[in-house]
Amino acid sequence: MKRLTAALLLSVAAAVPADAQIHSWRDQSGTLVLSNQARPDDVGPVTTYAVPGPALIRTTTRPEEPSGSSRYDDLIQQHATTHGVSMNLVRAVIQAESGFNPAALSPKGAMGLMQLMPATARELGVANPFHPGDNIRGGVTYLARLLSRYKQNIELALAAYNAGPGSVEKYGAVPPYRETQEYVKKITSKPGVTVPVTPPPPVMYRWMELVDGRPTTRYSNVAPRDGAAEVVGKR
Repeated sequence: MKRLTAALLLSVAAAVPADAQIHSWRDQSGTLVLSNQARPDDVGPVTTYAVPGPALIRTTTRPEEPSGSSRYDDLIQQHATTHGVSMNLVRAVIQAESGFNPAALSPKGAMGLMQLMPATARELGVANPFHPGDNIRGGVTYLARLLSRYKQNIELALAAYNAGPGSVEKYGAVPPYRETQEYVKKITSKPGVTVPVTPPPPVMYRWMELVDGRPTTRYSNVAPRDGAAEVVGKR
């Protein structure tokens, strides 16, 4: 009997697993994630804990990306690369503006994923602000213009995106509006959004227009709204 008891004790001791490795990090929406699996490559700093006993963790919901954000990664990459803007910055702006809801409509009339105001959408040639491709193209174009205007100062560009360039010009800094200050802080706290991005080289476009019924060649460093232009030079 004593031998049997000893054998049972030995078998139980052998069944106790080593300490579990639990990893924690903040996802793109700022939500704390705990997992016994390795983190994705596109998140920020990770903290690892040794947890005594078996790695059994019960969760109430399965961690997922906010509102299916990954479905727009190709569009974000395309337009962010074109304009030399950080993909992480674009994602953070979309999350803050609409929570990745392409049908979002604010009480002030801002529309779509990047919450374009009607006048801004018209200026950027966005025919359908609720179309993800059109909205992201217009929103990234506008964000890139603001970054250029404020010499790649992300805080000022974000403040202008939220409160308008006039407010930034008025104060010469992030305006003292609580909403705008929280907006800027929320986005700049995301991993990767403050990493400097080298702006793309200047591009010269050429296209034809009818002027008084005669075809005329036009040149500009800004492409026409319909996009029907030929790139004739880069510096």
